[in-house]
Amino acid sequence: MTDAPRHRGAALDAWAAYRRLHLLVDGAIARDLEQNSGLSMPDYEVLAAVARLASEKTCVRVIGLAAYMHWDHSRLSRQLGRMQQRGLIAREACELDGRGDDVVLTEAGRQTYDRATPAHLASIERHFTSLLSAQQLNALTGIAHAVAALR
Repeated sequence: MTDAPRHRGAALDAWAAYRRLHLLVDGAIARDLEQNSGLSMPDYEVLAAVARLASEKTCVRVIGLAAYMHWDHSRLSRQLGRMQQRGLIAREACELDGRGDDVVLTEAGRQTYDRATPAHLASIERHFTSLLSAQQLNALTGIAHAVAALR
């Protein structure tokens, strides 16, 4: 006799726990982010990704940004359009090779990102990292790496 049915139950329990954790933590952090900065979680994720990639002195093209963020190209394009209308990002010719448009933070986008980051990090601490031991954080990081390695 195998323990497959018992393992299947544990797997489903783990999946349900992950989904609940994801919804609870993401929801709390997203609410804090919106209240503190007026940014949605996708807004912040795009600003953070553009800031990071731009600091590496590479052109930040939509296709590269989508791959970096693991987002669908059309989803990112729609998000960038909304953010461009609000003055948070712009599209400019890439200075490194001049072949295409680069996604860049505007001054307003940079300031918004810089103001939002400390409160966002505090929210992550309050709703997530401070609630876990170092061992739990390490285990979770290991789980994330194991799952991501299969992608």
